[in-house]
Amino acid sequence: MSRVAAFPHLRQDFAASLVVFLVALPLCVGVAVASGVPAELGLITGIVGGLVTGSMRGSSLQVSGPAAGLTVLVFEAVQTFGLPALGVIVLASGLLQLAMGALRLGRWFRAISVSVVEGMLAGIGLVLIAGQLYTAAGAEAPASGTEKMTGIPGLLADALSSPEALASLAVAVSTVVLVVTWGRMPKRVRAVPGALAAVALATLVTLAFDLPVGTVQVQGLLDAVQIPPLSEFGGLATLSLLGTVAAFTLIASAESLFSAAAVDRLHDGPRTRYDKELMAQGAGNTVCGILGALPMTAVIVRSSANVRAGARTRASRVLHGVWLLLFAALFPSALALIPLPALAGILIHAGWKLIPLRSLVALWREHRGEALILVVTAVAIVTVNMFEGVLTGLALSVAKAAWDASHIRLEVVETRDDLVRARLSGNATFLRLPKILDSLEGLPNDRPVALDLSGLHHLDHACRTALENWAERHSTSGTEPVRLTREDVVTASP
Repeated sequence: MSRVAAFPHLRQDFAASLVVFLVALPLCVGVAVASGVPAELGLITGIVGGLVTGSMRGSSLQVSGPAAGLTVLVFEAVQTFGLPALGVIVLASGLLQLAMGALRLGRWFRAISVSVVEGMLAGIGLVLIAGQLYTAAGAEAPASGTEKMTGIPGLLADALSSPEALASLAVAVSTVVLVVTWGRMPKRVRAVPGALAAVALATLVTLAFDLPVGTVQVQGLLDAVQIPPLSEFGGLATLSLLGTVAAFTLIASAESLFSAAAVDRLHDGPRTRYDKELMAQGAGNTVCGILGALPMTAVIVRSSANVRAGARTRASRVLHGVWLLLFAALFPSALALIPLPALAGILIHAGWKLIPLRSLVALWREHRGEALILVVTAVAIVTVNMFEGVLTGLALSVAKAAWDASHIRLEVVETRDDLVRARLSGNATFLRLPKILDSLEGLPNDRPVALDLSGLHHLDHACRTALENWAERHSTSGTEPVRLTREDVVTASP
């Protein structure tokens, strides 16, 4: 009875953990392969996400592990700095997350524009889809996002003349179709996650017909561990590596905390404590860095599966890490049977889900400025790189906020006594100074003018000086000087 009292929801959490394990298994392997690292490293990150991050306080039901959203960035980092440096990057990112959580900065990630985050995910999704199309055809993908996109027509043309490429593409396309249509299957069938079913069926078909497709390369769990050597830590003195660490930290933290907000809307349990969740993610990434594994984030696919499966406490995500560990330890050779085009199909579907097409249409109708930020961020990620693309989106978001905050309006009323009354309202900042002066220069200079400034919420030094200069030189000789009414105006200090 005491055990039952200590774990009142063990039955629900146990069942949910099995569902999450089945969802996480193909994704852990697929993300690792797409990132250009051994498949076992994806499983290690999933195990750490369950056993370490899953046991810590923060968000009670969201599940962490390797995420498709970081695949492109990890691939670029491995290609640029090498696999041994990956552990250093992930370790430094984890320590930064721990520091930010301790300084209570977790809640500030909610201030990042949703358009920037969605643009980031859309750009990642596009690059991920483009890159996995090459894997689906059994070809090697180009390095840059632009080359991946522009090379797709040639890739498909070459595939049509190659039986091996056609067989590989058929496996990938069948996997995508099965995942997409899995939700229409009978309820009993849908008890098995669609991604796992698709990979399992693709594996069986590949073995049964001896299809000429590539399969996952297996090293073994312990052999795959890449503890970073001390010599790699010297790279932290270079700006390029520090920029990559900053990108890992920013993107992983933002994706995790946005996921936490989404998961909170799926259940009625305890709400996320953002600073503690950021520290939990940091602890997990610190351990992953020490082991040389992939970075982790909270993953909405696994988290929503955890909630839908009836999880009630953190025990479900800890147990899912236990199942991943047992699978990696007892059945490592099973990974070598998985066809690469099947994993490519899983990731193509995951990449498509990262592109917010529906919200983009609605955003364009209501807030075109935000829609443009989303699109520009995505395009910058595809054409330049992840870090600079995100910085571009953040810069545009800040610029738009500053522009919106400087909204100003001039109203003119001509009275019977031949006095021109004008009123400025809004925020008078240097960003709108040309518009303000153009509007004021349009007022007649041969009639008395009274300019009411009481409708301004803010008047900075540049605008105040410009208004005073305009008032001094506006009226012609013999005309009463401009009168400025400055009641209740908040002025900026010189």
